[in-house]
Amino acid sequence: MLRADGVRKSFGENEVLKGIDLHIEQGEVVCLIGASGSGKSTLLRCLNLLEQVDDGDIWLDEREITDPRVDVDEVRRSIGIVFQAYNLFPHLDVLDNITLGPVKVLGRKRAEVRERALELLRRVGLEDRAGAFPDALSGGQQQRVALVRAMVMQPDVLLLDEITSALDPLLVGEVLDVIRDLRADGMTIVMATHEMSFAREVADRIVFMVDGQVEESGPPEQVFGSPQSPRTAEFLARHRG
Repeated sequence: MLRADGVRKSFGENEVLKGIDLHIEQGEVVCLIGASGSGKSTLLRCLNLLEQVDDGDIWLDEREITDPRVDVDEVRRSIGIVFQAYNLFPHLDVLDNITLGPVKVLGRKRAEVRERALELLRRVGLEDRAGAFPDALSGGQQQRVALVRAMVMQPDVLLLDEITSALDPLLVGEVLDVIRDLRADGMTIVMATHEMSFAREVADRIVFMVDGQVEESGPPEQVFGSPQSPRTAEFLARHRG
């Protein structure tokens, strides 16, 4: 479904990604873990073409999307991304925040999109907040709205960048429940997270990154239970501590 081959990215003299190889299968949930600055967020932004790679290729469903001839906006319709900052439009209510993209970008009928948006809001427990503005919502509610806004575009792949890190611990569970539901629906997800217990529960594969490289990759039971790399073991021990 999504593949990165030898992806490199620098900002000035700082090489953030140093030849990343990552293959994601359809319906797979891949959790990126690692210390801050390891390159997780930059990798997600490269996968969505928000950052242009310096070297290497990215493929979506057997199509090279880093080819300069590719329509970037078209690609982004297939790869949704949600950030830790909710990025909701403050002057629009919840329903308008969600329906704006499908109506304006995809040309879908407003009534059809509205019905789908309300259905998704029901699923995340926010149907009664459809007319509320973002500043009237809690952080957890805003993040759930941001997830619904990405889901209503019907992406092939959903990228999640530390979406719980800005939340009060009491609100984290609300957002993680939505991701559990998406996984059950077969959504292909790549998420950077510091929530180790959640990653262990929900991921099909854990990818541990260090200094812009993949240090270790494998199923949760192997990476968490019997890490092959000393640096993986050290990171997990520190995190448990």
